[in-house]
Amino acid sequence: MKKLISVLLSLVLVALLAAPAFAAEQEDTFGAYEHVFIIGVDGAGRFFKDADTPNFDRIFADGAVDYTARAETITVSAQNWGAMLTGVSYLKHGMTNDSTGANERSSDTKYPTIFKYVRDAMPDAALASIVNWGNISSGIIENDIDVTKIYPGDDDAVTDATCEYFNAGNAPALFFLQFDSVDHVGHGDGSKAESFLAQIETVDGYIGRIYDTLEANGLMENGLFIVVADHGHTIAGGHGGLTMRETNVTLAVAGKTVAAGGEMDRDTRNRDVAAIALYALGIERPEYMTSRLPANLFKDVVGETRSAKNDLADYILCRFAWLLTLCTALF
Repeated sequence: MKKLISVLLSLVLVALLAAPAFAAEQEDTFGAYEHVFIIGVDGAGRFFKDADTPNFDRIFADGAVDYTARAETITVSAQNWGAMLTGVSYLKHGMTNDSTGANERSSDTKYPTIFKYVRDAMPDAALASIVNWGNISSGIIENDIDVTKIYPGDDDAVTDATCEYFNAGNAPALFFLQFDSVDHVGHGDGSKAESFLAQIETVDGYIGRIYDTLEANGLMENGLFIVVADHGHTIAGGHGGLTMRETNVTLAVAGKTVAAGGEMDRDTRNRDVAAIALYALGIERPEYMTSRLPANLFKDVVGETRSAKNDLADYILCRFAWLLTLCTALF
């Protein structure tokens, strides 16, 4: 056991020393967008790459796509949606499925979401969230900063409500959407099931409808479009662990300043959505955030170092988790 621990510590040290050290040049694309649209697909993990997704493929043909972005080390929904929207690890934001269901969140919190930062920077901007899973609207996104929140029901209803919202002339600076049906099928059938991939293909149709609606309303001219997953599923179904099927997730970004065909660096996490959104809107992110800009995403950003300064425990934990996840590569 002592020998195993010694080997793991040595590997972590190597990982720390090998962590990418990039320089960021932020003058040209910082604040290049008027709108950021975040489309979350619960439970989809890395599996967009295995499904037949013509809409996803056309939307991100000139964008940047990563199927190995890392989820939080607890691969559960609230921990991950919370990290994506606050820009900090679950060790910092502390949200769980239970807590987000039981408590309504206000802006009087140590780690507010990016909605709060956009509201502070743009007092008159429209902000909106349309989700299947109500915990996000009430328990993660603040309830006192004038965010339009729509909770219409299943994914069909989420899609219809979203298209109606944009066709009514709404043009939010920040928009968040969450689909939940893929997660439901993953729990029941597992991530190798044909039904699981078929549900991703169904959601691909929803994504295509929404993207086409944005384009028809002129919102993609200055819009950044993001598709991201919170976690994946095991072969048997379920999540919460550290297998590659659970921890590797899709992160895809399309917009006028995104590097076409950009392959984001190996330390990309779904948590980085927060930094990407604020950067696109020209809002400086707070120093405490551990979300950062991945390399090879925006045309003028070489990349940023993943710093241990603000969350050393998470930094080390993530690298231990990465080593353990490597042992599950065949699963």
